[in-house]
Amino acid sequence: MTAISTIAGLVPIILSTATGSDVTHRIAAPMLGGMLTVMILNLLVLPVIYSIVLQFSEKRRTKQDQSHEYAT
Repeated sequence: MTAISTIAGLVPIILSTATGSDVTHRIAAPMLGGMLTVMILNLLVLPVIYSIVLQFSEKRRTKQDQSHEYAT
């Protein structure tokens, strides 16, 4: 929610054509790109990485459980 509100606040700054907007545009454009990137990373990339690590750890745990069964 914070990222969306920040992006909504930056869009008018980027689209403005008033006097001095060239300076604020140079500040707002990288901020907007960073906020979009962070939002995409948090919503898409990190959950995928987490699920991959979780699957790997579950496979490893089942291998260890199977090796303990044969040892006893």
